Amino acid sequence: MPDTDEAGTAPRAAQPRHLIVTVYGLYARSDGGWLSVASLIELLGVLSVDEPAVRSSISRLKRRGILVARRHGGAAGYELSADGLAILREGDDRIFRRERATPADGWMLAVFSVPEAERHKRHILRSQLTRLGFGTAAPGVWIAPAHLHGATADMLRRLELDPYADLFRGDHLAFGDLAAKVRGWWDLEELERHYREFLDAHAPARHRAPDDRTAFAGYVRVLTDWRRLPYLDPGLPVELLPEDWIGIRAADLFFDLRSRLEEPARAYVRKTIAG
Repeated sequence: MPDTDEAGTAPRAAQPRHLIVTVYGLYARSDGGWLSVASLIELLGVLSVDEPAVRSSISRLKRRGILVARRHGGAAGYELSADGLAILREGDDRIFRRERATPADGWMLAVFSVPEAERHKRHILRSQLTRLGFGTAAPGVWIAPAHLHGATADMLRRLELDPYADLFRGDHLAFGDLAAKVRGWWDLEELERHYREFLDAHAPARHRAPDDRTAFAGYVRVLTDWRRLPYLDPGLPVELLPEDWIGIRAADLFFDLRSRLEEPARAYVRKTIAG
């Protein structure tokens, strides 16, 4: 059996850059999106990430245009770029959304047409629609719950892909069993496996009373592990999912841990940044 940390959470394989993005998303935006390198190294040290890995991951995020180097009061540090802020805002709407769609909400369909001379953009479009949680209803026809229309339109505009795509909203009128079709449009078995891994890793933390430092480590880990799941499962209607859907239990666990860990974790970060 793997060792666990004080919060009862098995060590995670999250990449350091993913942990850094979580830290920025949780704690930097309210202060202008900037954190000093020294603070990042200290905070990531609590998550067992050493200094060379922090610096390497920061450099990677800088190359990807997520972070921008800035000095504040003589201290070296990084702040979120405009693109980084936009990505995090999009993530807030998805990650912290508890409500699921209902069949009455309808669906959104995305279709796109890319000239042969720009066929590389087809791959970008497919990758981005998959990342947002779209399923494939038919060749070239992508489907998602209708509530994703805003995030999808924002993504297409941000990446300048909107000239190649059309978004439609509608209802499933006929034919066949819609629940069976959903199982074909999304890989629910794979999704169930991810949810089970999340529950196995983080359920023990429900029964611990961590101090501020441990709460910080636990909250960053649980959020980092959780934040990809609402993209794999884009709020699919529970009426169309298998009975006693494991995703409901996983969401209950995440929001319970959030309510318990969020404030002590923030208190630890404030103390750390203040020195």
